[in-house]
Amino acid sequence: MQRRAAGLQRGRRVVDDRAARRLQHNSPTCRWWADFQDPILTQLVQQALQANTSIRTAQAALQQARALRDVKQASTSPRLNASGLASRSQVESNDPVNNFTAGLDASWEVDVFGANRGGLAATEADAQAASANLRDVQVSVAAEVALAYIQLRAYQAQLGIAQRNLVSQQETLQITQWRAQAGLTTTLEVAQAKTTVAQTSAQLPALQTGIARTRHSLAVLTNQGPRDLDPLLDPVRALPLVNRSQLPPVPADTLRQRADVRAAEYRIQAALARVDAADAARYPSFSLGGTLSLNAATLAGLGNGATLAGKLLGSVAIPLFDAGAAQGQLLAQRAVLEQARAAYQSTVLTALKDVEDALIALDKDQERLKQLQDAADAAEVAALLAQNRYASGLIDFQTVLQTQRTLLSAQDSAASAQADHSADHVRLIKALGGGWRPAAPGTDGP
Repeated sequence: MQRRAAGLQRGRRVVDDRAARRLQHNSPTCRWWADFQDPILTQLVQQALQANTSIRTAQAALQQARALRDVKQASTSPRLNASGLASRSQVESNDPVNNFTAGLDASWEVDVFGANRGGLAATEADAQAASANLRDVQVSVAAEVALAYIQLRAYQAQLGIAQRNLVSQQETLQITQWRAQAGLTTTLEVAQAKTTVAQTSAQLPALQTGIARTRHSLAVLTNQGPRDLDPLLDPVRALPLVNRSQLPPVPADTLRQRADVRAAEYRIQAALARVDAADAARYPSFSLGGTLSLNAATLAGLGNGATLAGKLLGSVAIPLFDAGAAQGQLLAQRAVLEQARAAYQSTVLTALKDVEDALIALDKDQERLKQLQDAADAAEVAALLAQNRYASGLIDFQTVLQTQRTLLSAQDSAASAQADHSADHVRLIKALGGGWRPAAPGTDGP
């Protein structure tokens, strides 16, 4: 059992060392959001990392786990207590008798079979898991801020597209009305032009609602009031983009930097240590204790002429019959260990899925974005030519109507695809644990 506990401690130190090296290159301070080269996004993420309530809750949970570890560590050390007693007694007509006593009491439970060491290892692993969970919350919050900010800029871009198309459609409506007054067209074409203008106008309130809701989400993430970010976010900015033509290679060990994977590893360690502690609880326990006391008739006599008394105690407690409680506790901890192992496997599989999904989405959305941008450019040229020719009476109104609808749809789809492409970068960074960077020379991987 002692060899097993020692092996557990060595394994934990190895994992901690690797985690420390990974965190050195992959902590939230790596500032992956700076790749988007948007100072407002950087400001929002930094505010969220400092003030977000979920992060503060995780920080408090980490402090609690560390405090419980310190409490458990203190229980493995000897204890020393000081005591004092003053008494006054009288028997019948005799003179009163005073008695003053000062003493020291010491006790120590000898951890022969490793029950206390197992408990300490478990609380240490719990603290490491809480630290990893804090890291996971930080990564999630930073990603949520980036995704919400990208969505906000996408809504603003789509609103601008709709407004520009609305201006063009209103110009076409005016031309159509003039031609109808001159007898060159019918009221049907005027009604169709009004329908197109009304349909485009109807998109504006929905986009404005989306902008407001996204601002409110960013305010909650940064722990501010719903309207506090309006001065910062009112100016329209372009969608944040990452200039990267090729995807970075992803080492197989990169997934281990994910905080949820590390937390699952630490939970296995904690469960294994508690199994050892439950197993050791079935064996005898040993304790040593002692007292040292001074007795005197006066308080001043404690410093001179007091009677010194000492006692040394040793005890052993051997479990004989507990109706199966210790065995049941051991089986329960083994079941917890199996749950932790299954949770670890599930976490790793989920991590693999997240990375694969993000890589595929990033690759395919990049192709889709290129095609939609080409389509939007061509649709813009076609709409301009159609409007000019219609004003000259060279084509019918149906051609103008179709080109304008196609332009609005193509530009809106291109803006949405651009936002999806930027969001794919964020999701890939999150799937890789919060910002993968190549390790520095001489280190053991990322």
